[in-house]
Amino acid sequence: MHRSPVRTSALALLALLLALPAFADNSTRAGGYVVHHNAVPTTSLTPDVARQYGITRSANRALVNISVRQGEPGADRAVQASVTLVATNLNGQRLDLRAREVREGDAVYYLAEARITGNDTLVFELEVTPEGASAPIRASFRQEFFAR
Repeated sequence: MHRSPVRTSALALLALLLALPAFADNSTRAGGYVVHHNAVPTTSLTPDVARQYGITRSANRALVNISVRQGEPGADRAVQASVTLVATNLNGQRLDLRAREVREGDAVYYLAEARITGNDTLVFELEVTPEGASAPIRASFRQEFFAR
């Protein structure tokens, strides 16, 4: 089977994000939907993948990845959504992040970048309204980043 370079890059990005320990159980279930959310240092991405998605690889940046699925595991499907995302550090500095939608084949996910400094901890608050849903799903997660 032949895969396009874009599809191969997308699969590489998704495989990387899914394989990282930070993703372990970062999901929120509500109303028949599952919102998967995680954040990783952008230096975890290969230069090719970062370039493909317009992501800045830097020790001072984190990538937030959000996806929304509907249905039972194994029979679920990706769902488009409206995503609002805020990051707050332990000093209380708050930053509104812009999540952009990435669609490839049946996959739909939302990527955003956040600034980090050295050893940093960010609390991410998200509000996701799946297409066709009557109410938003709210979730938050905390991620520690360590200078390399």
